[in-house]
Amino acid sequence: MLNWDDYRIFLDVARTGSLSAASTSLKIDPATVGRRITRLEQSLNAKLFNKLPRGYQLTPEGTELLDHIKQIESTEKIARGSLQKATATISGNFRIGAPDGLSNFVLPRVVADIQKQHPQLDIQILSLPRVFNLSRREVDLAIMVTPPKTGRFVTKKIVDYQLHLAAHRDYLNESPPINSKADLKSHTTIGYIPDLIFDPSLDHMAEVTPNRAPNLASNSVAVQMRMLDMGGGIGFAHDFALAHFENLQIILRDTVSQQRAFYLVRDRDDRASEQANLIATLLNDGIKTEVKRLEDIVHNT
Repeated sequence: MLNWDDYRIFLDVARTGSLSAASTSLKIDPATVGRRITRLEQSLNAKLFNKLPRGYQLTPEGTELLDHIKQIESTEKIARGSLQKATATISGNFRIGAPDGLSNFVLPRVVADIQKQHPQLDIQILSLPRVFNLSRREVDLAIMVTPPKTGRFVTKKIVDYQLHLAAHRDYLNESPPINSKADLKSHTTIGYIPDLIFDPSLDHMAEVTPNRAPNLASNSVAVQMRMLDMGGGIGFAHDFALAHFENLQIILRDTVSQQRAFYLVRDRDDRASEQANLIATLLNDGIKTEVKRLEDIVHNT
């Protein structure tokens, strides 16, 4: 597989027709240029140049390679130019739809970092416990736990995340011990309001307390986390959220856990927008980094 240095040297020799002219352009000595061309020919098992009195002339194999390399060079220039253009002009309003757990505990840091890099960009986070309507342009981009199976959307997985049962230390000190899932029956549970669960993957407590509604419930992850932090009972918590609550303790860490994933969902037509592509990339990278940072805090304490 060719790297940029390989074809950069090949291109210069092909265009100038001599090692000395290419060495001047590349700012490396002619002997090194010659060795790199020889190494390239050996790696491709093909003779790329004929050495003639008037200089280096491409062979048929070299001409074929030149056509391919020119296409690569052209594509790279277009991509580089598009990114530079998008970076220079990124501005205006951009609305993100996201689950409230992500909105409360991950996105604030991510969007703050993006806005510092691009001060002309205004970012809005729409945090609602339901699926967002991209087709009606309710949001410019949505982050979902369960991506849509139909529609004109482009979906990309961002990152997996973990959930564990947790409770406040004071609650655990004052309550019967929990050594297995069977022990949970005697404890106050915290979770989602059953008839307002819009996505079955969010019904976390069903795994450990089936056919039992939570004693304390909310359609908001942030409210559930506050209930846990007030010592109200036990419930599932995102590991990245636990990093924000020093008094919450994981229960049954080795036997009870869940894994979900965040997906970035966009309208297919938005791929034509350089700015939208750049924002999507920044969000994807930022969320992935922040989730890992927060989970590492929890797992290393």
